[in-house]
Amino acid sequence: MSAVIQKITKSDQKIALLSAKPLADSEDQAIKDKDEVIKLRIQGSDEVVTIPLKALQLLNAIISNMAQGKSIALMPTDAEVSTQQAAEILNVSRPHVIKLLEKGEIPHKKVGSHRRILLQDILKYESNFKSDRRKKLDYLAKEAQELKLGYE
Repeated sequence: MSAVIQKITKSDQKIALLSAKPLADSEDQAIKDKDEVIKLRIQGSDEVVTIPLKALQLLNAIISNMAQGKSIALMPTDAEVSTQQAAEILNVSRPHVIKLLEKGEIPHKKVGSHRRILLQDILKYESNFKSDRRKKLDYLAKEAQELKLGYE
């Protein structure tokens, strides 16, 4: 499966806003009932499709993001991405990603002259970076409180 990236239109956002709550309620009920599978009826036919609960949870996450007007990118976690795609995911420049790769902060491999990075490695780096940043900000806020620098 290749990456599926879609920009959200205002029309998509309005439909998602209407769908978000019922979908979230269905997910909550399925979890409460300990359902492993979900049955969906296809509009305009009598056909019923059975999907795993995880697929419903993924659909709910997609609809929630669409309702907020966020664009969606869907790709398998074992997918390899280019340095440009990695930069877009991390919201940094491509040269910055290359520096991170050369420092060994994100694992990668070279295919010819091109660098390839596992999506899961990008996501792990991003998670660790955000966690580290949060710890540092909490430390700075605590220090400011203790030094009575006017932050309350």
